[in-house]
Amino acid sequence: MTINSNSFTSSELLCIMSSRALKDGQVVFAGVGIPLLAATLAQRLHAPGLTILFEGGTIGPHIVPGELPPTTNEQRCTRKANMLVSITEVLLLLQRGYVDVGFMGGAQIDKYGNLNSSFIGSADNPSVRLPGTGGGNDIASLSNMIVAMPQEKRRFVDKVDFITSPGYISGGSTRKDSGLISGGMYRIVTDLAILGFDESGRMQVEALHPDVTAEQVKENTGFELVIPENIPRTDTPTEEELSALRILDPDKVYTA
Repeated sequence: MTINSNSFTSSELLCIMSSRALKDGQVVFAGVGIPLLAATLAQRLHAPGLTILFEGGTIGPHIVPGELPPTTNEQRCTRKANMLVSITEVLLLLQRGYVDVGFMGGAQIDKYGNLNSSFIGSADNPSVRLPGTGGGNDIASLSNMIVAMPQEKRRFVDKVDFITSPGYISGGSTRKDSGLISGGMYRIVTDLAILGFDESGRMQVEALHPDVTAEQVKENTGFELVIPENIPRTDTPTEEELSALRILDPDKVYTA
């Protein structure tokens, strides 16, 4: 059963659409915020065999509803985990090819999927300092990436101010030419659409969310998207999805 589109927030929509991008049996390296919440939602609904990794060294946790951790290095990230290892060891799993999907957010993203979570402005005198890379560069360099973020012109820019986490660099073969022979950007999930990448590494529209037009997506993007003629639509969030999400995040820590 589906419900009226006015009965959920854009953040709830973003989280649910992100959770649908994850599949049962995958190993996902999840960042804090929407990625953490969406991975936990997927685990509870349609992907019980999803194994979540956190940068702090946690393998296979099951987050307690209503107790979402503020960072992936917090004790609440370790509940019912299969194993606790060092940060170095969990990042080594990436290098060894054990991670199917990396899942993060970001402050800026460009037409080739390069992510910026370092600073806005010039390196010498930035106008905004952001959290930085953490394991973001490792994750984006070595796994297939899903990125969840609101779609706004100030976020979707023609060229990021700094490449914290590489996408397809400058398009074409530039990612492989840089030595990154595996992984790449797979999907960008926003509150308006699902975005992917064409053969040249340019961002393109894969699907529109309910009641969203291609023109709205264009208006909220700071570069020219590849837009196919016939664009499919995503299904409206169901009562089951929204109920499970609100149990996980009753105080709307991430979904206000």
